[in-house]
Order: sequence, then structure tokens, then C-alpha cells
Amino acid sequence: MQIFGEADRRWSLLAILGIVAVAGCHAQVAKAPPPKPPEVFIASPIEEIVTETEEFTGRTMAVNTVEVRARVTGYLDKVMFEDGADVKAGDVLAEVDPRSYKAEVEKARATTAQAKARMDRFSRQLTRARQLIEKKTITQEVFESAESDHSEALATLDAAVASQDAAELNLAFTKITSPLDGQISRRLVDPGNLVKADDTPLATIVSLNKIHAYFDVDERTVLRIRRLIQQGKMKSARDSETKVKIGLADEEDFPLEGTVNFIDNQVDATTGTLRLRAIVENQYRFLAPGMFVRVQVPIGVPHPAMMIREEALGADQGQRFVYVVNDNDEIAYRRVTVGMSRGGRRVIEGDVSLQDRIVVSGLQRVRPGTKVAVRPFVLPSDAAKFSASPPPVTKTATAETKPPEHGKD
Repeated sequence: MQIFGEADRRWSLLAILGIVAVAGCHAQVAKAPPPKPPEVFIASPIEEIVTETEEFTGRTMAVNTVEVRARVTGYLDKVMFEDGADVKAGDVLAEVDPRSYKAEVEKARATTAQAKARMDRFSRQLTRARQLIEKKTITQEVFESAESDHSEALATLDAAVASQDAAELNLAFTKITSPLDGQISRRLVDPGNLVKADDTPLATIVSLNKIHAYFDVDERTVLRIRRLIQQGKMKSARDSETKVKIGLADEEDFPLEGTVNFIDNQVDATTGTLRLRAIVENQYRFLAPGMFVRVQVPIGVPHPAMMIREEALGADQGQRFVYVVNDNDEIAYRRVTVGMSRGGRRVIEGDVSLQDRIVVSGLQRVRPGTKVAVRPFVLPSDAAKFSASPPPVTKTATAETKPPEHGKD
């Protein structure tokens, strides 16, 4: 009995192993399901009216800048302005010690009075000489001498008057005034120091109500613009008002606007650029001379253009391309030329139409010829807006809608 029981256990074990082997063979024969096609998000191009632009960098400069200098030599007596204050044209900014110049004025006035008295004396002598020459009481030589003395006295008087005017002008120059409206810098010389005429700078004044933005345009863009002008597709800034947009160092857009009012007459041979200047309103004095700016210049006239999302553009060895989903939901490769960017979209040109389905998201998962699953592209902000559930509507009792009375329907 023991021998028979051991044999049964062996046959049972062999039967189990056979069943497991057969099941394993069947598992190896079964094929895995095919992989799902990659999912991509698509959007069609849109058409907008755009104006091509080019962006350049530049610096701001004051429309008017004046270095305040003394026009007479002397010791600085007073400084009447506060550092960094606003000044008006004609405001007295400083004063040079005027005492020596007052003395010069008094001396010049005395000399003028002396010359005038001398001229009056010779005028009376000439009048008498005319009367006597008519009566032939004096000789012609005496008469001519009287005329000469009078002319000399008149010239002496003119010279004295001119000297007096110069002395009075120098006295007036001891008061140093502002030549324009603007903001003054800190003072560069303190009272008590000697200042030299037309040599010693006292401060700097800049005008700020309007400001200039200087920028350089590269030679290729200059040639492109001039060809457009020749073709009648663009007007010259010399003949018409050309508006430009300006952005500052901490801004991504171009909130300010200016007008081109100067184009240089030659291209800089060292940089290959042409200098332009725009004038910008600075009513609130937000801009200051020396700031870095970005200047956006319009190229050509407004025209319809095809635009796609920036995310849809790929790069292949410097060549830009897009992936298009054809009617069989397969990926097709299209080369494009890109233009200006605006609002997250970029102008493109190439073998693309407004009806094409452009892959916006999922470019890394596909290649030309790949079968894909298509989903519409929705901006995250729009998705959040569509997914937001409306607030629950609650009814309140009003005069028009009264709650039912008890016991009634």
C-alpha cells in the first residue's frame, strides 16, 4: 500500500507540471496589443492685418543740454539753486563778485560824460566856424580844423559809449542765469572759488519735457527700407511722419511712442549702421537721458498675414518648420519662413494654408509619417475658464414669487 501511494503522488506531480508547460506555451504564442498612436494638439493658422517691424537698441538723450559757465572772471560769491532742482529760463543761478565790475561801469560812464562834453564844445565851435566862413572872416584852413576836431570828438564819444556798454554787460554777466527750462545738476563749484570766464563749468541743465531716443539701423535693413520706398510700399521718414514704438529695459512690450525726426546723412563705416533719432513726449519725466531703450520701427504698410502659435515652430539646422496633420491623421513636414512676433504668435510664409491642422503641442513625440491621435489645442487660461463650474443658483422669495402657504400646493 505504501508503494502504491507513492506512485500516485508522482503521477499527480507530473500531471501538474504538464498543465503548467502547456499554459506557458499558449502564453508565448499570444501577441501583445499594438501601441496607441501618440497624442498631439493641433490648431489652424489665423489671418491678421500686421505691419512688419524691426527692433533696434538705443539710448536716450536730452533735447537740450547746456553747461552753465561764468562769462566773466572772478570769485564765485553766491549759488542760488538747489542741487537737482527745476529751473526756468532767466532764473539767477549764481553770482560772481560784482564790485570790480561796478567800478568799471562807473569809470566808463565818467569817460562817456567827458567825451560828450568835449564833443558838445567842438560842436559849438563848428557852428561858429560855419557862420564865420560864410562871412569869410576865417580862412578855409581854420574851418576844416574845426570840422576835424568835431569828427574826432564824435568818434571819441562813440568809443566811450561802447566801452560803457561793455562794462555794463560784464556787470550783468556777474549774475549767471539759466538759458532754458529744465532740471539742473549738482553744483560743481562752491562759493569762494575763482571761476574763469567761459572756462569753469558750474552745473549742467537738461530739458526733460521731451527727450530724444538715438538708435542705429543696420545696413541690410536700410537697403530693405529704401527699396520699399522706391517701390512705393513705404514712405520716407524725411517726407512723412514715421511713428516708432519704444520699450524700456524692464519692459517686454513697447508702451511709448515717438516720431522719427532725424536721419543721418551717412552710414558709419566702422559699425555699418545708420544713426536715426526719434523724439518722445516725456510729460511725466519718466525717461531720463542715458537710458537704454528698444525701438520698434515699422517696415512697409499694413497687410494680411498668416500667424501661428510660437510653440508650433520647430528648428532643423537653422531652418524653421512645422508639422501638419493630413487627412489620414499622419504627420507631414513643412518648411516655413518666419516673420514678426505678436501676442504669442508669429507670422509665417510657406507651404501652409489657413485650413491646415498645425501641431502645436507634442512635436517631440512624432516624426513625418507618424500616425497620431488629434486633440484641439486650448490655451491654459481658456481651459480653466471652460472647466470652471457655474455657481449654484439659489431662489429667494420676492414680492412676485411668494412661498406656498401651508396646506396648499
